[in-house]
Amino acid sequence: MPARDTGEIGNPGTTEADVARQEAARLAEGLERRERRAIARAISHVEDETAVGRELLDRIFVRAGTARRIGVTGPPGAGKSTLVHALATLLRQRGERVGVLAIDPTSPFTGGAILGDRVRMPSASGDEGLFVRSMASRGSLGGVSATTHEAADVLDAAGFDWILIETVGVGQSELEVVELADTVLLVLVPESGDAVQTMKAGIMEIADVFVVNKYDREGGDRLVRDISVTLELTGWTRQGWVPPICPATATSGEGVAKVLEETEAHERWLTGDERRRERMRLEKMGRRLRALLDRALVRRVWEQARLEERLAEALPRIAARELSPYRWIASLRLE
Repeated sequence: MPARDTGEIGNPGTTEADVARQEAARLAEGLERRERRAIARAISHVEDETAVGRELLDRIFVRAGTARRIGVTGPPGAGKSTLVHALATLLRQRGERVGVLAIDPTSPFTGGAILGDRVRMPSASGDEGLFVRSMASRGSLGGVSATTHEAADVLDAAGFDWILIETVGVGQSELEVVELADTVLLVLVPESGDAVQTMKAGIMEIADVFVVNKYDREGGDRLVRDISVTLELTGWTRQGWVPPICPATATSGEGVAKVLEETEAHERWLTGDERRRERMRLEKMGRRLRALLDRALVRRVWEQARLEERLAEALPRIAARELSPYRWIASLRLE
């Protein structure tokens, strides 16, 4: 007689799906209690796209969506980490709970994030109201990890008031942060001689707030003026919002309060018009659903078509140039 499935882990009748559901339920409860260990484990499951992670995301979806999500992007060396640290410190002084997702380049050896959260924000240790997590970009070209949105949902469900998302810092390709942040801070520095050229190439269009960091250095006034002139000449607005320009020196904290003030002003603008808010919410959720579908379809094709196995079989012939990769792919019949 087969063993009765009691739903307990270790019972012979318990399936892998049962185990995933039970672990996800425990993690969801841990998030509700704001347990740091549960938060860290939940993000790991989400980042690795495990069955537990998928079950957990389904459970917490209705609880997410209340935190303010702020994207911080810009070229390497602009001081994004320092600004995030300064903003988090200011918010903690106000009693707000802050989660930070810092996206780092993927290590070619381990597949993990090269920089660690302790390197970025040493003051996070011991502060229960501040949680910092480094995430590997894992080859994503948009400045964020493919699962950043889901990791933000975990922090949201754990009761954080603000989620600060720092992108990799690769320049003009960092556009995906728009899809997951309510407000995007574009951080530039005076010594970036090609700053305005970069903006003309498209990155200007993602900014809700311009931050001229390291403003105390030579050229700060000139960069502020260049950005202002560019905005005036192009007449650029983000659906009616004119991005403000905030001079700041994040290392000393000067100007950071103004950055936060403009960030909150943008939030008030977003929520001030019900029709605009609903339109933007639907547009962002639609793009997110398409991205999730893309990932699910790619995973399904690889699994159902046994592509790893078939690739291993064909690789020696393709490497020896006995078989064209184009002909091989055309022969797969993936439809």
